[in-house]
Amino acid sequence: MTADSTITSQASVAAQNASNGQPRTKICVYCGSAPGASPAHIEAARALGKAMAENNIDLGESLPRGGSPGCRDKHPALTAVLRAYAAMTSKLTSDIVYGGGTVGLMGEVAKSLCAINGPDSVHGIIPEALVKYERDGTYGTVNEHNHIVPEEAVYGRTTVVKDMHTRKKLMAEEVFAGGPGSGFIGLSGGFGTMEEIFETTTWNQLGIHNRGIVLLNIEGYWDGIVQWMDRAAEQGFVKPANKNILVNADTPEGAIKALREYKVSDAIYQLQWGSQ
Repeated sequence: MTADSTITSQASVAAQNASNGQPRTKICVYCGSAPGASPAHIEAARALGKAMAENNIDLGESLPRGGSPGCRDKHPALTAVLRAYAAMTSKLTSDIVYGGGTVGLMGEVAKSLCAINGPDSVHGIIPEALVKYERDGTYGTVNEHNHIVPEEAVYGRTTVVKDMHTRKKLMAEEVFAGGPGSGFIGLSGGFGTMEEIFETTTWNQLGIHNRGIVLLNIEGYWDGIVQWMDRAAEQGFVKPANKNILVNADTPEGAIKALREYKVSDAIYQLQWGSQ
């Protein structure tokens, strides 16, 4: 990471925000910029947005990754789940942070939650290089830096950053500063989604944060990863207790419940971190 995009530990973020009162719950959603081959993925994205709305949770977005820009809704089942998630989280007094795009699964989560809870509940963070690619062209406005960004009334607030590292840093720090139940949810996605999920999981294992990380496992999409975690523990590469750092859930409601009830592994590294 570059010097100005280093991750700050949860303890440091909490200390910086100690005087701001009770923080809202913040959930960062990682997922693909494509809708996926099965309609279940898009339905899940919509259901997740609705579920967040129902639980009064706001969205702090990370950029949709791992799919093709401009893909349309081919998977109504997943879309429904994402919309339900947005609806549920809208009742949780919380916000969502996501990747700032308007296509694929992320666009569905953001749009669903924003329609129920308003633009202040959704924050998209997107690298400058991807601004023109991760949008569907339907809604857009020009910001002060002459970037065409998603319309705030439809997709919430958008912050344009210079690189991927800065984006991941800002997304994580929003979650670190959040209240009880804050954490990270991984929907279906590609290489980028998987990288973000595993990096966040590694940070937890290293003691940089204690927020929950949940795989929203639609139609068994993440079954191979769950099996790999078991295998890694069996072969001695992951401590048995640490394989549960990353939790598996098959519904939006189950994912939010898992974040609320998340238990920190007693096998994580007890390290002291400042800004790393």
